[in-house]
Amino acid sequence: MNPSGLPVSGVPGDRGVPGDPGAFGDPGTFGDPGSFGGPGFPGAPASASAGTWNSGALFERAKKSLAGGISSSSRLASTGPYPYPHPLYVTSGSGARVRDADGDEYIDFLAAHGSAVLGHAHPALTQALTGALAGGTMFGTCNVPEVELAELVRAMVPCADLVRFANSGSEAVQGAIRAARGHSGLSKILKFEGHQHGWTDTLAVSHRPPEAAAGPYGAPHSVPHSPGIPSGVSADVVVCPWNDPDALVAVLDAHRGELAAVICEPIVAHNACTMPAPGYLRFLRDECTARGVLLVFDEVCTGFRTGPGGAQALYDVVPDLAVYSKALGGGLPIAAFAGRREVMAALANGRVDHGGTYNASPLCATAALVTLTALADPAVVKRIDDTGQRIMETIRRAATDHRVECAVQGVGAMFQVVFSPGGAPTRDYRDTLRLDQRRYAVLRRELLRRGVLVDADGLACWYVSAAVTEDDTDRTCAAIDEVFAALGRGGTPGAEGRM
Repeated sequence: MNPSGLPVSGVPGDRGVPGDPGAFGDPGTFGDPGSFGGPGFPGAPASASAGTWNSGALFERAKKSLAGGISSSSRLASTGPYPYPHPLYVTSGSGARVRDADGDEYIDFLAAHGSAVLGHAHPALTQALTGALAGGTMFGTCNVPEVELAELVRAMVPCADLVRFANSGSEAVQGAIRAARGHSGLSKILKFEGHQHGWTDTLAVSHRPPEAAAGPYGAPHSVPHSPGIPSGVSADVVVCPWNDPDALVAVLDAHRGELAAVICEPIVAHNACTMPAPGYLRFLRDECTARGVLLVFDEVCTGFRTGPGGAQALYDVVPDLAVYSKALGGGLPIAAFAGRREVMAALANGRVDHGGTYNASPLCATAALVTLTALADPAVVKRIDDTGQRIMETIRRAATDHRVECAVQGVGAMFQVVFSPGGAPTRDYRDTLRLDQRRYAVLRRELLRRGVLVDADGLACWYVSAAVTEDDTDRTCAAIDEVFAALGRGGTPGAEGRM
């Protein structure tokens, strides 16, 4: 679909820019049907490249003014590999569906990386935010919605004696780490290999290190996520493998008396939804308690989405501090960190500084109030979980029926498909290095062509919103079965199933 009226080349294999076959990739693959996928995936119809023509044109335009054509590094691959080698430009959304710049509609399981937990343009959010806009969005003073929101967070989150607000998960992680360091007087932080805690220098270490640089399994190196991170920052981060009690004890023993805190994603959303091994979070809590080390849960992805109390309520393990964002704001930029009163006391009395002009603005705090009020309803949480569980089971059944080796891991609200040796679930970061990411790319691309949007990153998550209807779920499950049938045959599905 191309409502712009701009010409679209009909040349087979065209990348979407008329007269420039090499604009979006290597000219050497122009017109090569085998370049649509890996071995055994012979290609897709020539019409596929026209599906997101306007997104491709917008990307070329954006590169002239935006660094790399994007505002976040994670968006570069949002349409996946060829024949969609450019970000997807979404122009509108309603409920569980979004529409792109070419007018194509998708059932949305990207859900703004989990933020749009109630769906897009939710009526209650729209009404509340319209009122907030009319009354003034930002004053730089304290406001009533932030107090009401903090009271609601306290009521929902087990560890939350006191709360502070921020604007993004990355900011809130920094606030929690500063609070932990201020409370303990120590500087080193233990994080787990593969866990992601935002893009800022503080913990942008060993998120997805190259295998050659990662170091020995039991004592991983602290590998900066990007150039520009000072070596002194990385030196204050101790890295440990996940889900390994013996390795944890060894690392804690090696750094006895040095650690301000241990931080983890209780469900590792940025490592293909790797789940905690049974009893591991309790073991981690007990070890930290015995050693006097603070435990921080990064619940930026799990918070409120997996239930009113997040992962700490789901697993009945209460940390000393926890960090929230994404689902908290229902699509608006707000974050929080919360914790035990004695840990947050240094912030409360001003000994440890934390600020931010936009923290808990009336607009964003209002959005969070509406969102958390909805998520406090057990029926809403159950609907999200039931929908996700049905899709997960559909994938498992399709994989079994069509003899495709993979695992589906996570919970109903957030999960991922991993094409692993023998179909085994991942236990730690290094397991993800053995996944068949090319096969995931084909799955994702073919779902996209059938009107189902999931993250292009095979180590991210599918996120389910409360707005997904029975019809949306039926269509998604039908698309999944069709794609897995072709994966099982070693072929690439056609586009007939596109909604």
